[in-house]
Amino acid sequence: MAGIYIHIPFCKKACHYCNFHFSTSTKQIEPLVDCLIKEIGLRKDYTTETIETIYFGGGTPSILSAEQIQRILLAVKENYIVSNDAEITLESNPDDIAADKLLQWKAMGINRLSIGIQSFREEDLLWMNRAHNASQAYDCIKLAQEFGFNNITIDLIYGVPNLSDEQWKENINTALSLNISHLSCYALTVEPKTALDKLIQTKKKEAVDTDKQANHFLILMEALNNAGFEHYEISNFAKPGYRSKHNSSYWQGKHYIGIGPSAHSFNGDSRQWNIANNALYIQSINSNILPSEIETLTLHQQFNEYVMTALRTIDGIDLNYLTERYGNAKYLHTTMEITKWKDQGLAIVSEKNIKLTSSGKLMADGIASDLFII
Repeated sequence: MAGIYIHIPFCKKACHYCNFHFSTSTKQIEPLVDCLIKEIGLRKDYTTETIETIYFGGGTPSILSAEQIQRILLAVKENYIVSNDAEITLESNPDDIAADKLLQWKAMGINRLSIGIQSFREEDLLWMNRAHNASQAYDCIKLAQEFGFNNITIDLIYGVPNLSDEQWKENINTALSLNISHLSCYALTVEPKTALDKLIQTKKKEAVDTDKQANHFLILMEALNNAGFEHYEISNFAKPGYRSKHNSSYWQGKHYIGIGPSAHSFNGDSRQWNIANNALYIQSINSNILPSEIETLTLHQQFNEYVMTALRTIDGIDLNYLTERYGNAKYLHTTMEITKWKDQGLAIVSEKNIKLTSSGKLMADGIASDLFII
């Protein structure tokens, strides 16, 4: 199994917290789409595996016309073996969702929508500088469902300074009332060099409260567990049968191809990433040059990445796989180093695997880094 990620680096507005690669100028959309299609062909020898997932991310992929998305999909199918039941996800903003687009997306085979809701509260959306309003956040989901999209995931952000515990519960309950099958929920993160970082430094916005974020996460886990969702990755919750196949492939160490500026590719042994500059990307692709750097991963690096991703998932670290793939020494290292976290009630260790408890999930990154081999 392999997946293809296609990065669409355009947005109508710059959200204050975002550090992904994008541009609010849409002048280069058409030439960039042409280059995405060309890169798809240039990378066709990267894998011979069947493509099981195609993911349009960004940026805001829903900013493209239906014709542009269709051309990209056709290029993928012309250059790769694509499964007949491939999961095809399109990230969309609520303000882009309309009846005509939904019909077109459905007709071209898009079968999963990832909608950037972030919050159902007008105050939060204004605070984040989102392009949509609270009414659009609610109405777009109902509309998508009316047009036959039943595999919908939404993003929600918690830990926003002006978001109380009760208001966060209301956001969760609104999502549940809409019969959403999948939620991706993220703590507000202040990334360096973002607008939010500058606004906090200049005292124009309140700083993030990590204790509040931790409490919001505990509220989230309890609410979605009670609603029958699987907490299958730290930030991801799904009804049975609705896990993201594409994102799961990342966490399972499967191979993927990244198309577009800033996109990453992984073949098991090395990682490649494209230049995060639209103009230079277009110039390189038009010269038949892949604008990417490559890093060959050492066995230690592969081990550390496995530990980091596996601990974030419902299955945890598979001790049999760890021993077979990385050797007995790393098995002994891992089972020894996890002991102190187990004794604190933050990890559960069995003969088969190592998993984090609900409290342990609050410290997932720290616990993982403690298991790393430097």
